[in-house]
Amino acid sequence: MTEFRAVTANFAVSPQIAAEDVARAKSLGFTLIINNRPDGEAPDQPSGARIAAAASAEGLAYVSIPIRGMPTPDQARAVREALAAHGKALAFCRSGTRSITAWALGELAAGATPREDLVGLAAAAGYDLSGALPS
Repeated sequence: MTEFRAVTANFAVSPQIAAEDVARAKSLGFTLIINNRPDGEAPDQPSGARIAAAASAEGLAYVSIPIRGMPTPDQARAVREALAAHGKALAFCRSGTRSITAWALGELAAGATPREDLVGLAAAAGYDLSGALPS
């Protein structure tokens, strides 16, 4: 079972999920799955289409925002917009780091949450963003 790491009441991140994890996400109140992992990064990862189909079968929204390396401002904005449009979200990539970084950069760019708070929320979820967020 994949670990979902709560960041806020409406946002969690996770390492790579399987199609079977989508039903559990729904049972926890998630309404959106954000896929930040490009297809084909690893031979054993499920395709985005498979996760999208599982999300659709459960009645969840699904957004693919594949990120390679550090999230761009456009990717961070896209994550923020997806959250605003769909509510409680579970975002995933290989480890969850790109997902939480994209979310935090979007929050920071929008002036929604101070940098120190974002670093603290990430740390509480098990991620170190102290070097990833601009001062």
